[in-house]
Amino acid sequence: MFGDNSVGYDANFPAGGPLTLDLERIIGRQRIRTGLESSAGLLRGRRILVTGAGGYIGSELCRQLSRWEPESLMMLDRNETALHLAATSIGNVSPSVRTSILLADIRDSRGLARLFQQCRPDTVFHAAALKWVPILEKFPGEAVKTNVFGTRAVLEAALAADVAFLVNISTDKAVDPVGVLGYSKRIAEGLTAAAAIQAGRPYVSVRFGNVLGCQGSFLDVFARQIAAGRPVTVTHPEVTRYLMTVQEAVELVIQSVALGSVGHALVLDMGEQVRILDIARRLIAHAGAELPVRYVGLRPGEKLTEALVAPSESPVRHGHPKIMEVPVPALKAGDGPELDAWGEDQAVVAALRATCLAMAGDDPVAQDPGHRLV
Repeated sequence: MFGDNSVGYDANFPAGGPLTLDLERIIGRQRIRTGLESSAGLLRGRRILVTGAGGYIGSELCRQLSRWEPESLMMLDRNETALHLAATSIGNVSPSVRTSILLADIRDSRGLARLFQQCRPDTVFHAAALKWVPILEKFPGEAVKTNVFGTRAVLEAALAADVAFLVNISTDKAVDPVGVLGYSKRIAEGLTAAAAIQAGRPYVSVRFGNVLGCQGSFLDVFARQIAAGRPVTVTHPEVTRYLMTVQEAVELVIQSVALGSVGHALVLDMGEQVRILDIARRLIAHAGAELPVRYVGLRPGEKLTEALVAPSESPVRHGHPKIMEVPVPALKAGDGPELDAWGEDQAVVAALRATCLAMAGDDPVAQDPGHRLV
């Protein structure tokens, strides 16, 4: 974990010391502060459940939520080790908060529904997901099982348990998606919007850019390559990304409690995209190394640049000057092409793509009642 102004890699760098860069030097801007105190008080006394609580975003979200005196904090994940470590960190930060561990898989819709009925959360933060672009391109069915069917299971359990507020954590790759991750998360946004309309409640999605510091991120890879004296690998000299800190990401999620409206996606205005080559060169120079940059080419499912809002979307800013609200087309179970997570990979990808087109109204298959989202 890194603090507000730096990123450290104690274990990855040689004896010369850890690599620490000011945030402004890494992403070309200061950290955005959303005035969290004005809305986080709404969390006091709530029964909060977080899926994916053992992950990088989920565990940090739990730590931040614990500071706002919820009645209870329920941490759900299928990874027992990650869940134990996250729960332990909560005890260190907020020992007075009543926490509980829920070892469960969001793919298990029956088990999830039973847990929701037993625990009766009133606020749900859905952070569980598969996210690595190259891996999901090879295993698209797994993306469907977790990101689509798992999200649908969470939403159905929330509706049945009369959950008052829910936020689905999405990604900028859901905007005009070109790969499996983006397709699956765009569909999850549509399912969330449909559940919001059904419940008449603020079930919203939050779109992130790339979150700095998570294990396996490009900063982590660059640090390990520099420590080993190897060439630093960049996909393309002109590849750019929106970058944000985990603190910004979590603050945006918590702010959604106050700002979320029915069926919308919330997006943090993060300024201009950052060229990844520039970051690689800054890290090399800061480490005092003389290493080449090697270009390896964009991988399947990757874009040269990302977008926070699609050209077809009309964002509004009425709740916060740095946060945009974007309407999302609703996608009900039963709408769009059939998704078979156990089919041939090419068929799975084609169905994901067709479903996203159906959400945009660009695919006549959406009008065929013989097709359905299963």
